[in-house]
Amino acid sequence: MTASGDAILVTGAAGFIGAALSRALLERGERVIGIDNFNDYYDPALKHARVATLDRFGDAFTLLPVDFGDTAALDAALEPHRFGRIAHLGAQAGVRYSLINPHAYAHSNLAGHLNLLELARHRGVRHMVYASSSSVYGGNDSFPFRVEDRVDHPVSLYAATKKSNELMSEAYAHLYRIPLTGLRFFTVYGPWGRPDMAAWIFASKILAGEPIPVFNHGEMRRDFTYIDDIIAGVVAALDHPPADDGEAKAGGSTQPHALYNIGNNRSEQLGHLIDVIEAACGRKAVRDYQPIQPGDVVATAADISAIERDLGFRPTTSIDHGIPAFVDWYRGYNGR
Repeated sequence: MTASGDAILVTGAAGFIGAALSRALLERGERVIGIDNFNDYYDPALKHARVATLDRFGDAFTLLPVDFGDTAALDAALEPHRFGRIAHLGAQAGVRYSLINPHAYAHSNLAGHLNLLELARHRGVRHMVYASSSSVYGGNDSFPFRVEDRVDHPVSLYAATKKSNELMSEAYAHLYRIPLTGLRFFTVYGPWGRPDMAAWIFASKILAGEPIPVFNHGEMRRDFTYIDDIIAGVVAALDHPPADDGEAKAGGSTQPHALYNIGNNRSEQLGHLIDVIEAACGRKAVRDYQPIQPGDVVATAADISAIERDLGFRPTTSIDHGIPAFVDWYRGYNGR
């Protein structure tokens, strides 16, 4: 527990990463204030089920159902509560959905991120860690992606909002000296994951005997990162705020603002992922090969040298171990 006993505010606490982080913090004796608006981007029942796993921590966990993109509602909900650090993991996720409902991204990812920065500023928090995304790299030519690379050419609105979060944070670190750390997540998967992600889509359709969509005719690579590895990295980041010393941080800022890739440091062929899911499900997939989708990139891979150097982050879970763990959980959750 922190020396002052301050709680940690976790946004998106009913989300995949937010719920897992809340559990990890509670298990080490922290007090957590979680906020989530339980929107219907995917089935809210999954979000409620994740939060229900935190009931065993009793009063150490406080859940506030509020939309952090609504300034007045956020301020009113948090007014009675005190916290020393923030893990801002809530966002409107999804590349493809940003083509359908762009205003949801402006509300949650732009206005919402500004609200959290203002909250950090006026509450005098010691550190805010926030979720960025590997999507900021767009069609980056260098491989693997490095935090030092230019990320000025997003190929989706979702990516543009995440790049905007990094720019807004840089300005607040400069103006108000708030210690801020942005984490560029690379394709997170595992138990309690999201239904719009490849592992879930493929497992559900294979088990149902339905064809799976394989985009870009299978010529895709992703840096798939297991949830336990991600949480270890987020906790390490929370515990190590960037210093306000004028020295260059990961990502190049001389303000108290660091940027890190957080991935598995291994780019896997989409076909291999499907092979591993088939083996875990015990049946073959019917592969429906399709063109690449607007906003998608062909390959991602994280250079994690900066987060390994600064925070000791070392992922340990390959998809050969992580995917069977996910499929086992999926079968149990869906009664299969």
